[in-house]
Amino acid sequence: MSESVLDLFVIGGGINGASVARDAVGRGFSVGLAEMNDFASGTSSAATKLIHGGLRYLEHYEFRLVHEALAEREILWAAAPHIIRPLRFVLPHHKGLRPAMVLRTGLAMYDYMGGRKLLPPTKTLDLTRDVTGKPLKPGFRLGFEYSDCWVDDARFVVLNLRDAANKGAKIYPRTKVTSARKENGAWTISLEGEGGTQTVRAKMIVNAAGPWVDNVINGVMGKNGAHNVRLVQGSHIVVKKLYDHDRCYIFQNGDGRIIFAIPYQDDFTLIGTTDRDYKGDPKDVKISQEETDYLLSAASEYFAKPVTKDEIVWTYSGVRPLFDDGASAAQEATRDYVLKVEGDKTTGAVVNVFGGKLTTSRRLAESVLEKIEEVLGKKKGAWTKVSTLPGGDFGPLSFDAEVRRLGLDYPELPGTLLKRLMRLYGSKARVLLGDRKTVDALGQHFGADLYAAEVDYQVEHEWARTAQDVLWRRTKLGLRVGAEDVARLEGHLAA
Repeated sequence: MSESVLDLFVIGGGINGASVARDAVGRGFSVGLAEMNDFASGTSSAATKLIHGGLRYLEHYEFRLVHEALAEREILWAAAPHIIRPLRFVLPHHKGLRPAMVLRTGLAMYDYMGGRKLLPPTKTLDLTRDVTGKPLKPGFRLGFEYSDCWVDDARFVVLNLRDAANKGAKIYPRTKVTSARKENGAWTISLEGEGGTQTVRAKMIVNAAGPWVDNVINGVMGKNGAHNVRLVQGSHIVVKKLYDHDRCYIFQNGDGRIIFAIPYQDDFTLIGTTDRDYKGDPKDVKISQEETDYLLSAASEYFAKPVTKDEIVWTYSGVRPLFDDGASAAQEATRDYVLKVEGDKTTGAVVNVFGGKLTTSRRLAESVLEKIEEVLGKKKGAWTKVSTLPGGDFGPLSFDAEVRRLGLDYPELPGTLLKRLMRLYGSKARVLLGDRKTVDALGQHFGADLYAAEVDYQVEHEWARTAQDVLWRRTKLGLRVGAEDVARLEGHLAA
């Protein structure tokens, strides 16, 4: 058993756990974090991939959440301008649903509450003249265009963890916490995974296990009867590109829900999400036929050319671990986060984290740190608001200029490859490429524009272990490679 006692041990390697670990170690706390699978392999890679205020949350009077989320958009964009970028969303007015005045009022609040400095404001569109009206049915004449942001969700998690590790946090990938027991004023935590069986000691635990947070309370910590989480399934479909412009759509549906249609990975359109209660094991979640039909039908209500099942190239599904507030419908359950503290400094304390979302993960971490500091005392102050994630050390409006600079330094490499590397790794693309100036120098080819140099970088710096990690979480090149490419990649990773 290790003689040293960590200040903090985080259970869960999704965005909440990663953000807490990063914030805590940056304040001077000693931190460990364990994730039983690959990082961001659960809820945090199954999102609609937006940094947004949550326009529809206004209808449920979640004003604090919306205000906090809107304020975070430009903070996070500045922190990670490689993996986060601004988007414009078009909301067509559907005459049978919410009145135009309600939409105008909601978007005016959205602009007013948002703390915008760089993101452009809402404007009204004549869909009979604007390019965004062309893919839609001719009955849609009035639209509203507003701003939010896109994020590469799984990379957002990995970069938070990379920064935490750079600052001294001990990160345990593919390592399950099998038990946590209070002994002699601290937690004794048993781990089983990549490093074999290990035991660590910590003064405090943060349970950020997402859909498994109640399992940790009941199983790992030996308590019975915990039921704090409402599991809500959200599913998405990715189809062949539906239109040529770069704007997104937000569509209202007759059941009160909304879906998005978003340009995705250059050649595709992402459509989602659904909202329905989920009763199974979170690891088994997958899109149902009912959800597929719902998304196809909802999109076809707006697009002039119906969206059909044969256009689907990929689907993904996740479970949102919402705090169970007793709401009658899944779409009405609060998206806000809830923190519960048990224990104290003398016996060992735990913060259980319920809910949360990508957009508010940094603020959630600050709130968790307030709870930690109440128990363990303060060290350094809050710092993440003006920080950057690895690779994000350039201005939020400078992405295109950075791509051009990279092209000048690597003139023989394809421009599409350099842009993709800049989008994923930011300034760290130069570390990845090093002195490899030609395609031949990048090593073995695994299909699309994936080469050994990038894979090896992910293994060394980003905890990638399997082809799934590389193709679906560190990148989305799984959309572009074949079975033979995957087999070669698996062979390389096993070597």
